[in-house]
Amino acid sequence: MVNPQWLKSFATLADLGNFTRTADRLGLTQAAVSQHVKHLEEAFGPLLVRRPRAVELTPAGQALLTYCLEVECAARHLRSRLDDANEECGVITLITPGSIGLYLCPILLDMQKANPAMAVRHRFAPDREVLEGVLQNHFELGLVTLRPEDPRLAATPFTQEPLELVVPAGEDVHTWEDLKRIGYIDHPDGEAMSTRLLSRRFPGNPGVQSLPCKGCTNQISLILEYVARGLGFTIIPQYARQAFASQDAIRVVDCGPPVVDTLWLIHRAEWPLSARAQRAVALLRERVDAPRPHAFGGKRVLRPTVT
Repeated sequence: MVNPQWLKSFATLADLGNFTRTADRLGLTQAAVSQHVKHLEEAFGPLLVRRPRAVELTPAGQALLTYCLEVECAARHLRSRLDDANEECGVITLITPGSIGLYLCPILLDMQKANPAMAVRHRFAPDREVLEGVLQNHFELGLVTLRPEDPRLAATPFTQEPLELVVPAGEDVHTWEDLKRIGYIDHPDGEAMSTRLLSRRFPGNPGVQSLPCKGCTNQISLILEYVARGLGFTIIPQYARQAFASQDAIRVVDCGPPVVDTLWLIHRAEWPLSARAQRAVALLRERVDAPRPHAFGGKRVLRPTVT
């Protein structure tokens, strides 16, 4: 391993271009700076072209300067990760399913805006990737729809999320024939979600695959764009619907007793959460538990007739 003080002397010299100013900046003697550079050149070859008024880096010197910058960057990341006691700085890392993620991300961004020394790294992913991301320490926090059994993970209930039948604002839905007339907007989880919700609301139905498919997207933030434009209906988790901007263009059909998923907050069980993560969790829980807009967005609720 290269001596960190030698690297610091070299990087400062490359920045200032003068041995005397470098020594003054670092609180060292000029001889000490020269000795540090000598040690580096013994290891890596000529690094500097010494001129009367300045120094010029050789290609090897440029490569070593790049390495110095990488080391400093890594040191900053390490200090950030180790500074768990400071709740106002560092990186908050969160991996979640898309629906709840759409709802939580703006809250975290508001938190970052109020704390400029903080950064948010948020990824949307299915349960399997969430578990892997937290277990491999790529993310400190995660949300999953099924409680994990892995003893390396701590899991606590975070919130509940109903599935919703969402139709264009101008549509009425009372029977299965109404859904056939409107048409279906599919997405990767669409069939599973639709089976769970519609099998209870329309017993004996032949399934959404029997309905005309009017569109499909794997981007959860775009699913309701199809619905808002009157192109079809979809089944989607409530948080995704609540995050949609054009609430006036859609309507949630009241399907009676909800079909609900519990979302679990997970993190590594072997060590405590950082202070910034604890602060983020407290804020997210507060906002999630706060009274939210009515599940039907303030629109007229349509209760389907079972056929």
